[in-house]
Amino acid sequence: MNRSFYIIMAAQFFSSLADNALLIAAIALLVQLNAPAWMTPLLKLFFVLSYVLLAAFVGAFADSRPKGNVMFITNTIKFVGCIVMLFGAHPLFSYAIVGLGAAAYSPAKYGILTELLPPEKLVAANGWIEGLTVSSIILGTVLGGVLISNAVSQTLLGFDMPFIDTGIDTPAESAILVIMMIYVIAAMINLRIPDTGARYMSQKTNPLELIKDFAHCFTTLWDDRLGQISLAVTTLFWGAGATLQFIVIKWAEVALHMNLSQGAILQAISAVGVAFGAVWAAWRVPLRKSLSVLPYGIAMGVVVCIMALYNSNMLPDTTLFTVGQLKLSLNLLPAYGLLILVGSLAGYFVVPMNALLQHRGHVLMSAGHSIAVQNFNENISVLMMLLVYSLLIWLDIQIQFVIIGFGIVVSVLMWLVIKRHAANQAQYDSMHLIGESKH
Repeated sequence: MNRSFYIIMAAQFFSSLADNALLIAAIALLVQLNAPAWMTPLLKLFFVLSYVLLAAFVGAFADSRPKGNVMFITNTIKFVGCIVMLFGAHPLFSYAIVGLGAAAYSPAKYGILTELLPPEKLVAANGWIEGLTVSSIILGTVLGGVLISNAVSQTLLGFDMPFIDTGIDTPAESAILVIMMIYVIAAMINLRIPDTGARYMSQKTNPLELIKDFAHCFTTLWDDRLGQISLAVTTLFWGAGATLQFIVIKWAEVALHMNLSQGAILQAISAVGVAFGAVWAAWRVPLRKSLSVLPYGIAMGVVVCIMALYNSNMLPDTTLFTVGQLKLSLNLLPAYGLLILVGSLAGYFVVPMNALLQHRGHVLMSAGHSIAVQNFNENISVLMMLLVYSLLIWLDIQIQFVIIGFGIVVSVLMWLVIKRHAANQAQYDSMHLIGESKH
């Protein structure tokens, strides 16, 4: 990998670190406002809404100028979302602004990989960037949990500026202030991303033309035999992953008797597994064999179902050691192991799918447009799954039943994707044989 790739990785790390820390701070703000429990998953819903509503436009924006410039502009939008949240706007509205920046950031972040690297390096690049992104999710979630903890927040709130009333009076607000500084670091790195020299034909500016162009890209990817399989898998994965973030926090509260700060760290443990699975896939799975990982998606759903059956009362609460908010005790070991296993399976099957989808998208259309189509599908899935999850919480369905249903749905959908791929392959082989017989 060249130097530019590592600069992109650094920019992605700090931006994603801030995004995930901000989610925990926003949840703390909702708790501070005594918001109902069903509103918590709506944070993510408002965040991803821009990915869906602006899908037809962000791809063209990402391809209209150098990707580093796009990443700087969109990172600045995230910073503005923090300011709005800090000065009293509702967390849902404020996090939606951050989502607006993230929606436009994503096509540039992934699109630049296809500009920098040859196809044979895409799986490895995706493995490293997904591993790093997941590392930022781990650290960002942990950072958010630490920043809102009593010990750290009281220290932060203890800093006073002479003759100036900052209005920063709560743990969530002090956490947001620190997170804003991380966005500044990410913006500074964005400015160091070199221009790859890739240029695309002049982008349309008429909204109707952009929507028509997006619809063409959408159907092109879904009609492609390889594109539709990788798109279906990544769509399912990101919808499931976003929902699993909130399921883990709720499961930690109900089954493991943890508070929000501890639950945030528990959520990060599953991300350790994702990072391991992503790096393992980058090392073991070449692009040409990317579809061989599909059965791991079924296995992930099965392990999620097993997770629902465990609670911390099954084993004695014998503390092995404690580091800050992270408590390692005998009765939590199975929970940690299951979360790491779920994450490992997820990371192993999604990284090759991401690489395959990026390659097909780059072959069939421009980088920015293909990533915009991917984001649109993935975040439609996120919206639908989060809406269903919010409804189940509102109906007061036990979290164990929610998790089992979630795991079954993931396994069944992955099985259907495998069947579809087998049918596609059989059709391709049949057409190939017919073509040979004509010759």
